[in-house]
Amino acid sequence: MKIFSSLEIRNFKLYWIGTVLSSIGTWIQMVAQSWLIFQLTNSEFLLGFIGFLSSIPILVFSLPSGVIADKKDKRYILIFTQSALMILSFILGFLTSSGSIKVWHIMIIVLFTGSIMALDGPARQSFVLELVGSEKLTNAIGLNSAAFNAARVIGPAIAGVIIGSMGAAVCFYINGISFIAVIAALLAMKKTKIFQNYKSQNQNIWDNLKQGFNYLFSNKKVLLLIVLVGIQSLIVMPYATFMPVFAESVFHKGAKGLGILMSSAGFGALLGALYVATFSSKSARNEKIIIQSYGILSVSLILFAISKIYYLSIVFLVFIGWATITSIGNINSLLQINVPDELRGRIMSMFMLAFAGIIPFGSLLAGSISSILNVQFTFAFFGLLCLLVTVWLHFKGREFL
Repeated sequence: MKIFSSLEIRNFKLYWIGTVLSSIGTWIQMVAQSWLIFQLTNSEFLLGFIGFLSSIPILVFSLPSGVIADKKDKRYILIFTQSALMILSFILGFLTSSGSIKVWHIMIIVLFTGSIMALDGPARQSFVLELVGSEKLTNAIGLNSAAFNAARVIGPAIAGVIIGSMGAAVCFYINGISFIAVIAALLAMKKTKIFQNYKSQNQNIWDNLKQGFNYLFSNKKVLLLIVLVGIQSLIVMPYATFMPVFAESVFHKGAKGLGILMSSAGFGALLGALYVATFSSKSARNEKIIIQSYGILSVSLILFAISKIYYLSIVFLVFIGWATITSIGNINSLLQINVPDELRGRIMSMFMLAFAGIIPFGSLLAGSISSILNVQFTFAFFGLLCLLVTVWLHFKGREFL
């Protein structure tokens, strides 16, 4: 399979280019926002708590949003969500540049952002299949992830420079402008036979949700895949929220060091995404790769957590980024291939709930443990837990995959 074969499809090419540009802005804002919070509060607990707040709406709204994604035109949903996120970025930029920014402002903005992302996630995840069809789905998921993670390399590095020279507000304005790219791409798409026909369903929202849950709990493979995403989100993904603590308190490298650390994980994630893009949508290797990447992720997280050598830690972050995206990308593909078309939005909303909705609890847990002990012990412990899950997968869980 050609690694860039999905880009031969016009609609996906437009979407992919828009995603690259918008994602760069998103990562610039994420780094700047974390840095701003830590500078305003100097609190590891509040850093984790605001990370918790940012994803709480995903817990509340993701499942109903999956029903909406199954019933409505996903393209129009995405145009609305991207426009709303653009407005919020400009508001955050204005408050910061005017010198009136307070921690409670950030809390409100992240709650609104999380609410919009809850609506955006299921539509975005299930929209890819409509752009490329089932044969190129895994390739498209890999390239889409590559776009996001290429931005993850570029964005934090840019953010580190901008924060140090011009301040965090400029980062927020840049992110607001970047949303124009993906909005323009969505508006420029042509409707093709791949696009779903959206028919009204008679059941109310609770009946639709019940139908999705009945399918989930009747399919052990799909259920295990969702659980694996949830575990990773709880005990691995929060490390990114606490990167300012590692940069400032462990390595003493400041904003530029933070940008390099975040970019290192992003570079590994980019490599992982390109690796996923080489797989066939029906590869028998996908299940084995999930287990192997879980093992690499566990060991790398432990080594990063206990390391006090800055440049060695950069290498560990590359492996963490690679293993994270390799496992999540394969799980995403396996889920979409194994679920019926009419339930895809709902199952992907459960994927998003496990992926993004669980992270706030991990952030809150990590913040609480770190405030009592320290951040290095916290993530070494989390890495050990992830390693135990890997051992179980190897000896017992393989039969379900």
